Amino acid sequence: MSDEAVQQVPQTIVLVGAPGAGKSTVGKRLARALEMDFIDVDVAVEERAGMPISEIFLTRGEPAFRELERDLTLELVQRPGVVSLGGGAVMDESIRAALGEVFVVWLQVSAQQASRRVGLTGNDRPLLATNVHSTMVKLMRQRQPLYAQVASLSVDTDGLRPGAVAKRVLAELGVEQAAETNHEES
Repeated sequence: MSDEAVQQVPQTIVLVGAPGAGKSTVGKRLARALEMDFIDVDVAVEERAGMPISEIFLTRGEPAFRELERDLTLELVQRPGVVSLGGGAVMDESIRAALGEVFVVWLQVSAQQASRRVGLTGNDRPLLATNVHSTMVKLMRQRQPLYAQVASLSVDTDGLRPGAVAKRVLAELGVEQAAETNHEES
């Protein structure tokens, strides 16, 4: 990475989007390419709580999870690095306000692709425990205007492999030339 590119890269890059958009996978690739730390807020929540998110929902309820998620998110977006937020984090007004101070990448994904990526069971995602596709459609209707509100950059991930998404973000940051797009095979 050239010194010029390093100067252009924001100190904090936050990834937002629906479950299944690729925030964690793409975030790890971006952090590696930019030689930055990577933090997944969902993992940080589980570490701080000492239990999986699904158990937090079950034993403490969604409001307790959201409070912990908010507190950690507000703390973590103040640090340099690449941060992957939970899909619903943008619902919190204080988080949206904090995102106005950092570079936010919205990884867009269709409900069909997101549902396929998270699987029929929602992979231990409490809000997607039943009827993944219809729940995904509902969540996306609620959240997409908020993702758009906070986004510095939007990247459509449908049909793209995580490496191709990361390369598009890097190209937008002026770090590397946009590489050929790697489409997922149907």
